[in-house]
Amino acid sequence: MAFVKIHQPCTECLSSDGAGINEDGSAFCFSCRAYMRNYMGDGEETIVEETEFEIHKRNKKMEEPDSFSSQPSLVFAELTDRKLSLATAKKYGVKATLVDGVVASHHYPYFNGHELAATKVRRKDKTFIWSGSAKEVGLFGENLFKAGGKFITLTEGECDAMAAYELMGSKWPAVSVKSGAAGGVGDVKANLEYLESFDNVVINFDNDKPGKEAAIEIAKLLTPGKAKIMALPVDFKDANDMLRQGRHAAYVSSFWDAKIYTPSGVLNLSEQFLAYQELRNNKVEAIPYPWFGLNTKLEGMRAGELVTLTGGTGLGKSSVTREIEHWLIDQTDDNVGVIALEENWSRTAEGIMAVEANAKLHLDSVKANYTDEELDGYFKKVFMGENDGRVWIHAHHGVNNVDDIFSKLRYMIIGLDCKWIVVDHLHMLVLSTLESDERKAIDGIMHRLRTLVEETGCGMILVSHLRRVDGNRGHENGIETGLNHLRGSQSIAQLSDCVIALERNQQADDDIEASTTKVRVLKSRYTGDVGIATHLLYDQETGRLRETHLPDGDEFTGEEL
Repeated sequence: MAFVKIHQPCTECLSSDGAGINEDGSAFCFSCRAYMRNYMGDGEETIVEETEFEIHKRNKKMEEPDSFSSQPSLVFAELTDRKLSLATAKKYGVKATLVDGVVASHHYPYFNGHELAATKVRRKDKTFIWSGSAKEVGLFGENLFKAGGKFITLTEGECDAMAAYELMGSKWPAVSVKSGAAGGVGDVKANLEYLESFDNVVINFDNDKPGKEAAIEIAKLLTPGKAKIMALPVDFKDANDMLRQGRHAAYVSSFWDAKIYTPSGVLNLSEQFLAYQELRNNKVEAIPYPWFGLNTKLEGMRAGELVTLTGGTGLGKSSVTREIEHWLIDQTDDNVGVIALEENWSRTAEGIMAVEANAKLHLDSVKANYTDEELDGYFKKVFMGENDGRVWIHAHHGVNNVDDIFSKLRYMIIGLDCKWIVVDHLHMLVLSTLESDERKAIDGIMHRLRTLVEETGCGMILVSHLRRVDGNRGHENGIETGLNHLRGSQSIAQLSDCVIALERNQQADDDIEASTTKVRVLKSRYTGDVGIATHLLYDQETGRLRETHLPDGDEFTGEEL
């Protein structure tokens, strides 16, 4: 066989000129006797595929003492570069290539059952090459520890497995995945039966983002309650790092303090005492509603709650929301965001200004009674001066893409620091989806709104419609409203912290009754108090809502509270 190249480095023993290259791309090292079927010859990593016989023959040859100190030798040795003892190296069958007495590479054996199948070589430059076939090998070290037992430690790398074994007094099994954090999940899946045989699998991956994420994904594969995730001290990267710095006691403490993995959102209350101490005296600040009766029922509105306001067509939902929007601007220092999908931003702004002016500014006939300077004054008072930068309004009228609307919502809350958000209304959001099934669309939107409230802690007021009811009397006739009247989906009631319904008999012969809205609380997660909260009389002259009561049964007097 003719040689194309000679005097090339050997990727196995690191001899600088031991490899001879054949015409077919294979190579043979005259120093370590390794045969390489696919030698690259350009310094790149090489996968060397050998039969078990060839591996055995080569390893046996390399175990023989070398009479030349300048030549590398493969022997059991203390892995001084990783501070691993000779005893641990022998336990795991890890040999080292020594050049002039200095560790140049590690050779980690991998087994298929109890048969040597492959060797993973870690070179001094921290690159890796494989010999043999690693496709069906077990975990590193798996061949040393029989299945079953109380504890086994799973690490991200071979040196960490040996370090964990040594740090724990060489008493407890410790194994490693072969592919690091990136391939750890696949390695565990292939060897899940073995790991499942232990009572506790202590996962000790690297103390970095990839390692922590891989540890969680691996824990999910194991029987609930079996996986424990170690949390190393922040100053240490991995088990071998702790071994090299002599932190045996700290590692042992971290091992026994490893927490049973539980899915996100599931808490062991015995571990939450300190958190409880911090939270128990944290009272959620409540902002009162503009009306006494509603505050009596609900004890105000709170950030972190989703309040749904509902009612039939023409029953005053917009008037109520304008009163609340103005109230939040006037009574708090918080930023307020408004997304009104059925009107342009100027109409929304004028609706809030109308509350300040005590006038129906949306009517041209009323607006004509005010000078431009007066109208400008109301605008400046509500939205500028002390309120500069506090009020943010959605500037697009009509149906948007639902993802675009949620992007604007998130931006208002997080980017603009809006503590209170008014969304008017839910069913315009439904129209912005491509979902033909209204119920499914509402379910999806409500879950997104609920998640947004939970994640950001904002207070959200959501306007929703009622479904039409059977019979002669509808919502315009003042029928009593229930949660089952919410249009589209039960998720509206389920995911809302509070549901407030408006009822009014628009067809009543009595003018006061026809102009008075019952405010009924259908749900209050905070207080549990439901029923009629108050009555709001619409002032035909000013467009404002005044709180009234009924001293004589059903007789509406219009007496202001």
